[in-house]
Amino acid sequence: MPATPTSHALPGPMVSMRGITKAFPGVLANDGIDLDIYPSDVHALLGENGAGKSTLVKILYGFYRADSGSVLLNGQPVRIQSPADARKFQIGMVFQDFNLIPAFSVAENIALFLPDLKPVIHPKEIDHRIEEISTRYDLQVNPHALVSQLSIGEQQKVEILKLLLSNARLFILDEPTRVLAPHEIKALFGVLENLRKDGYAILLITHKLNEVLECADRISVLRTGRLAGTLTRREASEEKLIAFMFEKSLAGLNRHAHAAARSDRPPILRLTNIATHSLGAQVGLEDINLDIYPHEIVGVAGVSGNGQKELGDVILGLQKCSQGHKELFGQEATSWSIGRVRQSGVAFVPENPLQMAVTPYLSVLENMALTRSRLYARLGGLRVDWGAVQADARESFVRFGFSVPSLFVPVRSLSGGNLQRMTIARELAFDPKLIVGSYLTRGLDLQSTLSARQALLDARQAGAGILLISEDLEELFTLSDRLIVLSRGRIVGSFLPTETDNYTVGRLMTGAKV
Repeated sequence: MPATPTSHALPGPMVSMRGITKAFPGVLANDGIDLDIYPSDVHALLGENGAGKSTLVKILYGFYRADSGSVLLNGQPVRIQSPADARKFQIGMVFQDFNLIPAFSVAENIALFLPDLKPVIHPKEIDHRIEEISTRYDLQVNPHALVSQLSIGEQQKVEILKLLLSNARLFILDEPTRVLAPHEIKALFGVLENLRKDGYAILLITHKLNEVLECADRISVLRTGRLAGTLTRREASEEKLIAFMFEKSLAGLNRHAHAAARSDRPPILRLTNIATHSLGAQVGLEDINLDIYPHEIVGVAGVSGNGQKELGDVILGLQKCSQGHKELFGQEATSWSIGRVRQSGVAFVPENPLQMAVTPYLSVLENMALTRSRLYARLGGLRVDWGAVQADARESFVRFGFSVPSLFVPVRSLSGGNLQRMTIARELAFDPKLIVGSYLTRGLDLQSTLSARQALLDARQAGAGILLISEDLEELFTLSDRLIVLSRGRIVGSFLPTETDNYTVGRLMTGAKV
């Protein structure tokens, strides 16, 4: 990781946001926020879900227009009404979901983003510019490679190269380490350090306190749409930042003195020599052998797109096996329907709840009843006991430490964090025997993350078996009793967390041999 930067006298701010206020129907997202961003400075922006971070940076990048307030660039007021305006003012942004064309090469993707792109493209000139900048900032990537062939870490390098070659001086990075392995995070922090030394300003949005304390020069915390405070790294600590974020201390995890998994008993889930066909962008699984026992959390590490989704789909019955066998609760279940798998006691929190867990145009209340309609059916299915649904829904949210959202709004209107909380509350409400959790805490703030992790530990204590798929190695090492690594559809490593470390796992995730 980069060394702590030496103290330096800051010049005037590159960008100043003054009195930024933005409201949406029923929500005051930003309430009079003042923020200064300096050159040669890595500035982290923290806050729980709904604190206003995304709204604030989208105003700075021109996606939204503030209801009131102003933006100053080098002390002069500017109007940023679109991303094109932001780029004109040398402000660039790398989103969580990269904006790259998979069928185009690296050079073609970068060329399309250049502000000085000529009517006739000269590939050698573009290649030379890419090579010069990539060498300077340790962002080496083959300019002729198709983006579809690149790893996630390499794609992120392309996004940063796009900004550098478009002459951006302020980089907004939204959750840049979310899908990176540890050695890729280390490399990214090295890139940020080099950019900082050359006078670039970096605004970093993240939920990971340890990364903030490691790489940021200054840290600003938003809470309920307002600026709770700004600290230098020297002033900051995890306790101070949590106090700013929540106005209270957060309880740690209760790991219980849980009953250890018993391998002499039948597993809840057994996959034997499982393989699947690769379909389009989907990776085919190969030779998957996996047992999950009661009172056990099995963590699955892997870079996105290496078979994690397919593994969950096989367990749920969404994808058929081309070979091998699946047993659930001691029964042959290879050909079971999705409905039968679910009714047998399997809960599922998918990686994309909006696409895979809910019906967007139904209300929150209707979606809470969707997976157990028989429980609430009355008069032979002619009526639904909505009072019982509402009572169970509220009880479930409170049980898991989540705030209760409006139950009567369409699910599609929920924020990503609220949608994730709703899915967790629904799926874990009735004590399932097997839980398949895919990126369970993605998009959750710190308090909700702790609540969701505690819910898994409580389920394990009660005897459930859990398959936890995550790209957050800290989470996997914290919660897992066993850890497997997926790469290109195969299990390439299996460990007890105490037998390995995150660098070994990270290198296996990215295809290296250890």
